[in-house]
Amino acid sequence: MNFNIGLIGKGNVGTAFLQLLNEINPIIISRFKIDIKVLGIFENDGAILDENGINLDRLLKLGKEFRTLVNWKSGYRALDYIDKLNLNIMIETTPTIPDNGEPARSHIIKALNNKMDVITSNKAPLYLDYKNIKKIAQDRMQLIRYEATVASCVPILSIKRNLQGSKIIGITAILNGTSNYILSKMFNHGCRFEQALKEAQDLGYAESNPNLDISGYDAAGKLVILADELLDYGLTIKDVNIKGIENINKYDIELAKLNNQVIKQLSFAKNGHLFVKPHPVNKSSYFNVNDSLNIIELETKNAGKIVLSGRGAGGAEAASAIMNDLIFIIQERMRYSSNKLVM
Repeated sequence: MNFNIGLIGKGNVGTAFLQLLNEINPIIISRFKIDIKVLGIFENDGAILDENGINLDRLLKLGKEFRTLVNWKSGYRALDYIDKLNLNIMIETTPTIPDNGEPARSHIIKALNNKMDVITSNKAPLYLDYKNIKKIAQDRMQLIRYEATVASCVPILSIKRNLQGSKIIGITAILNGTSNYILSKMFNHGCRFEQALKEAQDLGYAESNPNLDISGYDAAGKLVILADELLDYGLTIKDVNIKGIENINKYDIELAKLNNQVIKQLSFAKNGHLFVKPHPVNKSSYFNVNDSLNIIELETKNAGKIVLSGRGAGGAEAASAIMNDLIFIIQERMRYSSNKLVM
């Protein structure tokens, strides 16, 4: 089988995915006996197109000078050209635009409507329009995967199919690595809020707009996706009660220390309600994780509490989640093709 991929967004996540694909593609080809090619890579000012497959070695060696390639097409927009390429899978890794999810939302819908499976790391289309996007995918009999949208490399969304015998009834989580890093630095090292935020930005933990992180909006978007996927809530980010960490000060930190506690930005989903807010937790709690770590506690009906934790930020981490989704789609499509042959 042939799998032709289009990538929209060659930022940190998109580039990390291309590096990972270039590294393990020979292994995938050998294991599954398939051919994987990247036919198009779109940026906001143009695209690299090659119907025979882009040479990833050459592309990656150029770094930020990739626009010097002879097959760079200035001004080519993904919305105008993704349906003109012979693509099976479209991967969307553009930055999150919180207000309307564009242009990622339109990219996703156009790809689904043109018989492409979709993988996205972009949260906004899903926390704004989850039900509609899922319905389009179902109606078109296409797959859409988005593990990288929540907790990056932590396989929290895919856990649902492994818990079918035990209903998930509640979620408590730390979902924003930037906020957790800031609070950890304030608590453990006595940093001021502004100093801790700058360090988070220097390390690449903060998103392009840090206000999304510190206001709780980023965590709220991830909570919506978790609740819609694992709890079938069918809500949007407008349904979340959000309070950020921007007003946490040294007095709050000292008060928490006196009570043998720390302050964390926690996200809650229970009984149809969603909350994101700074919340004290005991120092001995497994929610007392440091730096950019995310942690998610699932409350289940029959299996008690299940806890997953891992790095919730970074290009390589998100790329690993995208690769897992890609391999899942390949396996599903190969299984579907085999069933058709048997029939």
